[in-house]
Amino acid sequence: MRIEGEGKLVRIFIGESDRWKGHALHDAILMEARKKGLAGATVLRGLAGFGAHSRVHTAKVLRLSQDLPIVVEIVDRADRIEAFMPTLDAMIHEGMVTVERVEIHRYRAPEAGSR
Repeated sequence: MRIEGEGKLVRIFIGESDRWKGHALHDAILMEARKKGLAGATVLRGLAGFGAHSRVHTAKVLRLSQDLPIVVEIVDRADRIEAFMPTLDAMIHEGMVTVERVEIHRYRAPEAGSR
């Protein structure tokens, strides 16, 4: 698969302890994006942050679990991102989702049977 030109980036801000059907929400989003055939997704774990409740979550040496911030980024063509939005809306009950236009310079995946 090749993608070049205008695309969209979805950035999903959630917490490490957020769940979806018994699984970590960030894992569930990643698996749903993969199942839908989106070009790619990355999960990033933040060092510190706060959200709608203004409660600061931070990684401190003395505490092991702070419900750290998680950001999931997904990039693909605009039509494919727009088709995925209802799935995200159903999964995310608390957090923030942003969408922005991006210019995809290069995305290459091996063609079927080329390896």
